[in-house]
Amino acid sequence: MSDYSVLIAAAGNGSRSGLPYPKTLHPVRGKPILIHLLDLFSSFSSSSSVVVSPKGKNQIHECLQKSNLHPHLLTQSSPKGMGDAVLQFTHSPDFNSTKNLILVWGDIPFIQKETVSEMIRIHEIHENDFTFPTRIVDSAYTYVLRDERNRLVEVVETRELGIEKPSYGERDIGLFVFKKDLVIDMLQMELQSKYGQESGEHGFLYIIKELIIQGAKVEALPIATEKDLISLNYIEDIQDCD
Repeated sequence: MSDYSVLIAAAGNGSRSGLPYPKTLHPVRGKPILIHLLDLFSSFSSSSSVVVSPKGKNQIHECLQKSNLHPHLLTQSSPKGMGDAVLQFTHSPDFNSTKNLILVWGDIPFIQKETVSEMIRIHEIHENDFTFPTRIVDSAYTYVLRDERNRLVEVVETRELGIEKPSYGERDIGLFVFKKDLVIDMLQMELQSKYGQESGEHGFLYIIKELIIQGAKVEALPIATEKDLISLNYIEDIQDCD
């Protein structure tokens, strides 16, 4: 799939988990989360980029050298939000040759290969513009909202809604595939929904609603597994998985 590239958003500094290094470098089952992700996605693309913070760049570079892996490192100069992180892909050497971009958060170590394969398969056969897996959970930190006909409407973040205790609902898992030009163009627009109400950061999930409004083909697939959901926010989140 030469027209696919992978972008790993790994600029998180691990402050909530009390780590002295980027949380994507936390070892799980013998190797850093980032290496798990790069190994997984090498089956889907030979082109990968990693968004890093200035503070964490050297540590991530050293880790990659030890593993003999050479993705492009893209520095997000300050923590301006996930939308800003994705825009760093414009600086990747692979930017112009990429048709579809696979985006994944850098703190989810157990994404299943079958989940990625099915996401890409449906993205292609349905000729979608934007596709992502979801799962219904007891505590949804994002809400996938649908209308009475089960059509996707938008995805919202609970923190931007001021919700302190997320409840039952359908959520994304931090994995997406989309037409690169369409999404990058939209992220660069000064839309009213661009910045979070609570954080003030340039978000990412808001573009789902904007794409739908513009008539793009966006599909949320309830195919994610329990393992796909595991992420590192606090050390105890993954302690039982080692």
